[in-house]
Amino acid sequence: MELREKCYGVVILLVLLVVHDVAGQCVNSPYRTFDGTCNNLLNPSWGAANTPFVRIVAPRYGDGKSSPSLAKDGNELPNARLLSVEVFQEGEQNSPEFSLANMQFGQIIAHDMALTRGVRDPVTCCANGRLQPNRGARCFAIPVSPDDPVFSVRGIDCLNMVRTSNTCDPDPNNCTRAEQINAVTSFLDLSIVYGNSLEESNQLRQPNTGLLKTEQRLGQEWPPRNPNPAGSCTLRKPDEACYLTGDGRANQSPHLALLQTAFVREHNRIAKRLLALNPSWTTEQLFQEARRINIAQYQHIVFSEWLPNFLGRSFMLEKQLLYQAAGPTNDYGSTIHPAVINSHTTAAFRFFHSSIQGVLKLYEESRLSLWKVDINDHTNNPTILEQASDRYDLLLRGLTSQPMGLHDTSLDPATKHFLFRFNNLFGTDLKALDIQRARDHGLGSYNEFLFLCFNQRAATWADYNQLLLPGAVDILSNYYNSVDDLDLSVGLAFEKKIDGTQTGMVMRCILADQFRRTRKGDRYFYENGLRFTARQVTEIRKANMAKILCDSSLSVAQMQSSAFILPSRVNPLVPCSSLPTPNLSEFTI
Repeated sequence: MELREKCYGVVILLVLLVVHDVAGQCVNSPYRTFDGTCNNLLNPSWGAANTPFVRIVAPRYGDGKSSPSLAKDGNELPNARLLSVEVFQEGEQNSPEFSLANMQFGQIIAHDMALTRGVRDPVTCCANGRLQPNRGARCFAIPVSPDDPVFSVRGIDCLNMVRTSNTCDPDPNNCTRAEQINAVTSFLDLSIVYGNSLEESNQLRQPNTGLLKTEQRLGQEWPPRNPNPAGSCTLRKPDEACYLTGDGRANQSPHLALLQTAFVREHNRIAKRLLALNPSWTTEQLFQEARRINIAQYQHIVFSEWLPNFLGRSFMLEKQLLYQAAGPTNDYGSTIHPAVINSHTTAAFRFFHSSIQGVLKLYEESRLSLWKVDINDHTNNPTILEQASDRYDLLLRGLTSQPMGLHDTSLDPATKHFLFRFNNLFGTDLKALDIQRARDHGLGSYNEFLFLCFNQRAATWADYNQLLLPGAVDILSNYYNSVDDLDLSVGLAFEKKIDGTQTGMVMRCILADQFRRTRKGDRYFYENGLRFTARQVTEIRKANMAKILCDSSLSVAQMQSSAFILPSRVNPLVPCSSLPTPNLSEFTI
């Protein structure tokens, strides 16, 4: 049986290398492209980098074309900062169940699937908190009230916001409707590690080895230093850490950089083991095989270990986002568009922003917390990871031992008032930015998504009581003139959680649609039977986040088997050596 499966794999490889699509555009390669093209052979651009997000609800632009959303009566919607201050609470609310890794892994997924263009363009709307008189048309700054409880005393009258680049920018007169561009691939393909083009990937690869580039410091592998750190990091000294990875946002926080580093180290671990098993492989074959296994493990963790925490395992089984049967599922659909939904990336998938903790704790192996650091003191500067040989491991234990914040209507002050503060008196407001960005993208209202998901609309505010938290209607109706004005990003935050999940009804509807596309619209998804044999799929299903984190460390000797769940009696710390991992001897050709 084993020999037959391996021979079958050879046949598949030879066939895939020579088959072309009917248009002659795409080689049906066993390996996915770096830019996402040719995943769908009939529609080669579907899911590729630098293509528009898709919509499931028509946009609600103020002018019907590209200007930010307005209220139903044509007036401005409630000020985003005012809503953040007066509607959303603040404080440190700890989850009783989920570790901080649960939140941070969500950011990895978000960055892997989406990146809007233009928000970092050198456009100055607010300078030192002051609205600029000669600001450009792409400015969409958030006005700050003179009696703002935090910003007014610092002389701030606006929060900077640059509109996302869209399809109308090149020629506004000949554009029917603006669509924002996704600068990265829509697939779960670890583009954050491997880049979103062949050129980016070549910069990240160690020549003639099959490995990713790394630099040895403190007895550990680190992503290479970014040759242009000014664009990605805020450094106090020239020798501080700023990593070059497949994603320019990798340095935003120490924990984000840690997870990026873990997947770089995992690639090289896999590649070295494959080389020992297959010494005759070319370096290209070695790199691509290690890459596809790394991606497959990651995809398994997303769908089997992480996503059930939010959607619920029974719901995922019902919607065929998760399967119990052994072997490949072969559920790829060539008519399923795999692109990221605009409302998913701009509203629904930002739900974990309320789970960010402003303080990061460092833990010893005994899980005693040594000390803590303010996350905003390390924004865009992950140097703390390399301050000593044990810092990576101390922060890793903190990532899996510290609770994440609750997914609720409360935000940590670090993100509500001081986001991206670095040696400054003030930062910005993440919730206000989320609300304003959704309006920039012209997202439909909460009521419109309610109709999409359940074929019913709220005619009165009381109609929302079944979906929203007690008291939410009384609060929200004071700020919105119409039930049709409620921002999607605000309505989703106030939804009642479905039992056994971390989502409300409309949010789950959007996330389920997205991850159905992500799974079933990806020809290379590891369970789709394109490349992996049944035995190999069985091995990939042994992958788990705890083992990958253990293998990336020097001294972490124990970890709970479910890294996204806090250690407990039912999820105890166990030796890292006891955690399952795929047997790579099954991956030979």
